[in-house]
Amino acid sequence: MAPKRESGKLVAENRKARFNYAIEDTIEAGIVLSGSEVKSLRAGKGNIAESYVSDEGGELFLINARIDEYKGAARDGHEPTRHRKLLLHKKEMARLSGAIQREGMALIPLRLYFNARGLAKLQLGLGRGKKIYDKRETQKKRDWERQKGRLMREKG
Repeated sequence: MAPKRESGKLVAENRKARFNYAIEDTIEAGIVLSGSEVKSLRAGKGNIAESYVSDEGGELFLINARIDEYKGAARDGHEPTRHRKLLLHKKEMARLSGAIQREGMALIPLRLYFNARGLAKLQLGLGRGKKIYDKRETQKKRDWERQKGRLMREKG
């Protein structure tokens, strides 16, 4: 019997995504990786902060995501910022590409993690870019919640 895996080991997270975009829907997608990329991700050497998703020829690709080279993979390693194909059902892919083209929305990578079965997954967010005044409003709400928490702790 195979050993039990921990549920959802987080590898990388795009923390600025929810600040810069108003996320309306989230989708889980598989990602095509080579062996050395999987080993590197398991070691926690991934970054999706500056990455984005592009529709190329009816397929979705993760672009500009950085997965550092695995030291144990001699000369057959991988390129750290290569384009990686995303795995989705055809209907999901058609719906997402339609939303991108018609409605002016964007697909933003939110989290890169391993699921309970040990497969690498990418959580995508479908959303619109926020305007500067929306970002200021978000910042004000965060500051107020932080200040309110401090006041509540002080007063008991």
